[in-house]
Amino acid sequence: MKILSVVGARPNFMKVAPLHRAFVASGQIDSRIVHTGQHYDAKMSDIFFNQLGLPEPHFHLGVGGGSHTYQKANVMLKFEEVLLAEQPDLVLVVGDVNATTATTLVAVKMGIPVAHVEAGLRSGDRTMPEEVNRVVTDAICQYHFVTEHSGLVNLARENTLSRGIHLVGNVMIDSLIHFREKAAQEKVLEGLGLAAKSYLLTTMHRPHNVDGAEGLGAILDILRRSARRLPVVFPMHPRTRNNFAHFGLLDEVLAIENLHLLEPQGYLQFLQLMDNARLIVTDSGGIQEETTYLQVPCLTFRDTTERPITVELGTNLLLADLHPDTVLAEIDNILAGRAKTGIIPPLWDGRAAERIRDILLAELGA
Repeated sequence: MKILSVVGARPNFMKVAPLHRAFVASGQIDSRIVHTGQHYDAKMSDIFFNQLGLPEPHFHLGVGGGSHTYQKANVMLKFEEVLLAEQPDLVLVVGDVNATTATTLVAVKMGIPVAHVEAGLRSGDRTMPEEVNRVVTDAICQYHFVTEHSGLVNLARENTLSRGIHLVGNVMIDSLIHFREKAAQEKVLEGLGLAAKSYLLTTMHRPHNVDGAEGLGAILDILRRSARRLPVVFPMHPRTRNNFAHFGLLDEVLAIENLHLLEPQGYLQFLQLMDNARLIVTDSGGIQEETTYLQVPCLTFRDTTERPITVELGTNLLLADLHPDTVLAEIDNILAGRAKTGIIPPLWDGRAAERIRDILLAELGA
């Protein structure tokens, strides 16, 4: 059986890596990787592929940046050529990036089954491009592999027709468990001169937070005031850095004492930073899940989340109000020992990829 797994952006790499490993280990699946290059950065892509043990992609579409429409259209045109040449038994897509939806549309139109990993996640906010991608992908794919119970509820509510809806666990956690010990050997903390559980880790990149002067000003104030309490480690997304510069605020960020400003980190380096943080402040989706497994307090700057289990069972707390006073009050609660406690969700045990593999082998045969 031949499966083409699609990656479009760096978060996809961590999801496809355990799947590719499980497929190859079966001895029954010809596993091939298609990199659309939606968010392509040669240096970071190479780092992630090498660290995750992924082979060089069998196909690289080289789509690059551009508008959502431009990206989807170019992925569709180039992916069609790959499918015509490869004739796979299944296309596997992960997450909610533009490449997820674009490749699903092409495969379904050509009569090739599609499996969506992380199916059913919903924030309820269709102004987010990722939400539109999730809804469209789930509406037309054949197999839905779900990370948490809310996904089952959402798919049922949408009357999703599927050959299979399966609660299997979380492949992101598969990668975290597999690489956690290796990440512990990295030298990031040593290089920063920081001890475990002594610092705040932050990431910010969503347009709602970083594309305007008001949001950036609030982030600047939060960074400045947090750094008076404990060291702050901030791997800065290129979008965020460019916007700080555009609004004339980058020099103020650089002047903050006790702030460790870093370039975007490789997977292992960032996993070490997460695992050892006192708390994390973010607007990321995946970090909400990883902190829940690691039992690290997480403050998320969003008013909705497509991963509600991280709030219901995990260590995640949503903060719709980016006002510095609100944020600092929550940070002080955590530092005073009043952090939200949580548990690890069901099936987040490092075996989600194996479950997916076994289901596909049973459904499609070898």
